[in-house]
Amino acid sequence: MRTSTAIDTACHNCGTARPRVFYEVENVPVHSCLLLDSAEQARGYPRGNIALALCETCGFIQNSVFDSSLHEYSPRYEETQAFSPRFNAFARELSEDYARAYDLRGKTVLEIGCGKGDFLLGLCDLADCHGIGIDPSFRADRVKPEAMRRIRFIPEFYAPEHGDLEADLILCRHTLEHIQPTRQFVQRVHDTVAGRNDVAVSFELPDTERVLDECAFWDIYYEHCSYFTGDSLRVLFESCGFDIVEQRSVFEGQYLVLDAVPSATPRDEIQKKPDIAQWQDRVRHFERNFEQQQRNWREFFASHHANDRTIALWGSGSKAVAFMTTLGIGTEVSAVVDVNPHRHHKFMPGTGHEILPPTSLMQSRPDVVVAMNPIYLAEIRADLLAMGLRPELTAV
Repeated sequence: MRTSTAIDTACHNCGTARPRVFYEVENVPVHSCLLLDSAEQARGYPRGNIALALCETCGFIQNSVFDSSLHEYSPRYEETQAFSPRFNAFARELSEDYARAYDLRGKTVLEIGCGKGDFLLGLCDLADCHGIGIDPSFRADRVKPEAMRRIRFIPEFYAPEHGDLEADLILCRHTLEHIQPTRQFVQRVHDTVAGRNDVAVSFELPDTERVLDECAFWDIYYEHCSYFTGDSLRVLFESCGFDIVEQRSVFEGQYLVLDAVPSATPRDEIQKKPDIAQWQDRVRHFERNFEQQQRNWREFFASHHANDRTIALWGSGSKAVAFMTTLGIGTEVSAVVDVNPHRHHKFMPGTGHEILPPTSLMQSRPDVVVAMNPIYLAEIRADLLAMGLRPELTAV
């Protein structure tokens, strides 16, 4: 659906009224990473709408019809990527960067939104430091008892009462995009570290620039209510009282990382105005092209289906749920597989597909495999070859 209207909602980043809606999707699952026990439960899971709106003051993009009350972040939320060798290599590189940059040996790292604790556990082991992890989806049964002596996990949402937790580095990875009141959240983090010039914060989140340029509609889903570009992320942190140490693109341009410290002196205005014309141009590019992108994929599935060629999806998480429900496809996909064993034999919200281990493809032998992230193509190809399979392999 295409629209070009302003709605009566303020930007959650800077407070400017009436951001312009440029992309709408209706009736999508409000969660895509919950472990659901039956196809019926998965197909009947609650749905909501998406109306992405661009703030033409700071460049922030938000789902302006997002309803946080629909969400359930709990131990059955399964988001870990730690079963991919490619992702683990990235996580280790990032941990090495943090250990080196902040000399973490013997220090304490606080991670807001730590998930199952995979990254924090790896970082504390590598850097010989201590950790505090906060996340309502944390599961103690997934952590070895000896690791718990080094790290304290708090299975809760980050809240004002956690402001007295002392740490030398605060991490927040792939959490801010799930939060609607972004300015309120970042201001809370700032108030926790204000006046401490020995504390740094580092935030990592998806890079919306790539989503706009590639018309990657599969990276737009209900859990992500907040979409950042480099400009809008910098504006948010500077306006909340941080000095930016570094901003960088990682994971082959898929993620943004921002490192900052609390400013020593109050700032009357941000250091550099955002390049709004650039983001307006990118949004217009997305508006002109996303429907053709969706048509191309619908034709891809329809053509293979008409020719009795079976298609499997590799990856069952948020991208897959958004991809299939936005396109409105179901039976065109014969199987969905995932390397995460905790997902196996659970069911995908929206379509109700059972999530299977990759080894199941040895029996179904699909003609085509679609990878839900091109960064994993090399390891997927290697896994397929190891199973004696040589399907056509492509990626979104």
